[in-house]
Amino acid sequence: MRSIAIHLPQFHPIPENDAWWGKGFTEWTNVAKARPLFRGHRQPRVPADLGYVDLRLPEAREAQASLARSHGIDGFCYYHYWFEGQRLIERPVDEMLASGRPDFPFMLCWANETWSRRWLGEDREVLLRQTYSMADHERHARWLAGAFVDPRYIRVHGRPVFLVYRPLDIPDLPDALGVYRRVVQQEAGCDPFLVAVDSRESGRDFRADGFDYTMNFRPQLGLVPGVTDDGFQWRRWWRNRRLGIGSGRLKAIDYAEFLRRMEGIAPGHAHYFPSVFVGWDNTPRRGERGVVVVGESPARFHAQVVRALEIARSRPAEEQLLFVNAWNEWAEGNHLEPDTGQGRAYLEALHAALQGRPAPGPAPA
Repeated sequence: MRSIAIHLPQFHPIPENDAWWGKGFTEWTNVAKARPLFRGHRQPRVPADLGYVDLRLPEAREAQASLARSHGIDGFCYYHYWFEGQRLIERPVDEMLASGRPDFPFMLCWANETWSRRWLGEDREVLLRQTYSMADHERHARWLAGAFVDPRYIRVHGRPVFLVYRPLDIPDLPDALGVYRRVVQQEAGCDPFLVAVDSRESGRDFRADGFDYTMNFRPQLGLVPGVTDDGFQWRRWWRNRRLGIGSGRLKAIDYAEFLRRMEGIAPGHAHYFPSVFVGWDNTPRRGERGVVVVGESPARFHAQVVRALEIARSRPAEEQLLFVNAWNEWAEGNHLEPDTGQGRAYLEALHAALQGRPAPGPAPA
């Protein structure tokens, strides 16, 4: 059984973000300027143990791996950005590959989304569009082959695991996947274990599309009522009022209700890796147009992990992977890294569940 934490490498400045958002922009820019929008709203979130991490520093990358390892996490899944040969936010992964440090298992997930000012993967106010071609798939596969041969790279059945975040956005998908298999076999002598992320198509069995497996992604934001409508709604105001939120714009849902909705659309096949999410609050990015999950707690997170572990452990031993979303999505309120409000509580809840121990602290309501 292996637990893999999803890792966002956008905690260092890059020229593109300087141009789009202002000099020195990183994820911390949004996190630090967040403000509470209702009573009990846990914003801004201030990092505790690791501080405001700068991923250009090898010491920061080592500290992340050490903290993860000490709480039962077996590896990181780094988001990987490739736009027709142009890579973004690549420095942490490149330096990790070149240096061999930290000595901590990893895999890559191609976050093949168009970058826009909306922060939700929508193609409005486009900053950098995601495009595709067979020639570029060949270039991409050759680059990936170099990462796949790293001895730290996470494998299933001896094959390097590679995730694709929005698989159905890729034209001629089966042919494109065939290119990756052929080139990686030529360059690295192995067949990649290709995994589709079902963030937009929950329950789909992607084997018919040419993948080996699916990752059942959480959270499924499409299940939040009115998630795509940023305007004021009286119905939303009444629904939010029951959650203690006096806003008709903010999209809010209770943690337990959200879990029930996601369990209601769980895949009907067995060829998927389960995932869990810590929480969700992207108001640091989107303000009152954001989505907030309320009622989260370490105990409720622990219970979610326990249920997911039952699924993961029903798979063949080599396929027992659990994805944890996320290690450090601070601007989405979705992070295992400690903050000054909760400390290591979510890390400790995860560790307890992985070890078969009860959740520390009070039971979920």
